[in-house]
Amino acid sequence: MMTLLQPRLAITSGEPAGVGPDLCVQLAQAGIAAQLGAQLIVFADPQLIEQRARQLKIALDIIVLDTLDSPCGASRPGVLQVFPVTLASPVTPGQLNPDNVPYVLNLLQQATQACLSGACQGLVTAPLHKGVINDAGVKFSGHTEFLAELTHTNLPVMMLETKGLRVALATTHLPLREVADAITPQRLAGVIEILHADLKNKYGIAEPVIYVCGLNPHAGEGGHLGTEEQQIIEPVLDQLRRQGMTLLGPLPADTIFSPENLARADAFLAMYHDQGLPVLKFKGFGQAINTTLGLPIIRTSVDHGTALPLAGTGKADPGSFMLAIQTALDLVKRRVS
Repeated sequence: MMTLLQPRLAITSGEPAGVGPDLCVQLAQAGIAAQLGAQLIVFADPQLIEQRARQLKIALDIIVLDTLDSPCGASRPGVLQVFPVTLASPVTPGQLNPDNVPYVLNLLQQATQACLSGACQGLVTAPLHKGVINDAGVKFSGHTEFLAELTHTNLPVMMLETKGLRVALATTHLPLREVADAITPQRLAGVIEILHADLKNKYGIAEPVIYVCGLNPHAGEGGHLGTEEQQIIEPVLDQLRRQGMTLLGPLPADTIFSPENLARADAFLAMYHDQGLPVLKFKGFGQAINTTLGLPIIRTSVDHGTALPLAGTGKADPGSFMLAIQTALDLVKRRVS
């Protein structure tokens, strides 16, 4: 394949009342696009970005793009390239407004379509607020599921990563009482196959080593604390090992993240959201990102929420956002090299 000299990322600015617009302004101020030799296109209302820059007292030159068909050069420091999407209502930082829910979803739809069409090579998403979206009458469980629907992906896999640790999830945004029923042999095998394939193909790991958590305390303790390990997880792991995968487990979640295992593992697979992610966020909060595996596009995101009290204050930490951009670019370059 040809080497992509200037990869182009679509960046959604997220919930307009949150820190997403702040992060986009900080992105331009830091000159990240110029540093990385990349084209970073923010999908947002230009007036919102301009207003937020004034509130942050940051000088900003906004270039509004009417189309993504023609190439645009890498941004200079202080310059932000914006693909315009119009807000429904004015925005006050820190104050959610259900009227702007269609705007938030439109950002995702247009940026995703830009990636599917090839106009952009990767997607980086700023945080949105699931509560206000659901309050507006739109059933929404998260970016992962929404992007899967937009891209017609049957089984997306959510993986968070920070330095020295990757944690993927067998289930994503489910109430705890529904988790056990959701872990079927078909789903578990599919998640592990996607995780294994993307570690190889997207991350360039020739022979991934994956550690797998049990579902129950002490990984079921021989069936005394639950039978899912014996009836579902162990048979699936045995089946996939016969296909050549290196899978360790199921192991108790309270001891699986030992220093020895961290040194050997390329990724850990947790059975549910709050089983694996507290460890990762403790290790790298603010320097962690979310990557969606299994999609036909590259997508990364921050590891934090909208931080409404920080919006417009200049106190938002851009570390996770910058790392998400860097990781997306690394994945794009690996794909085309």
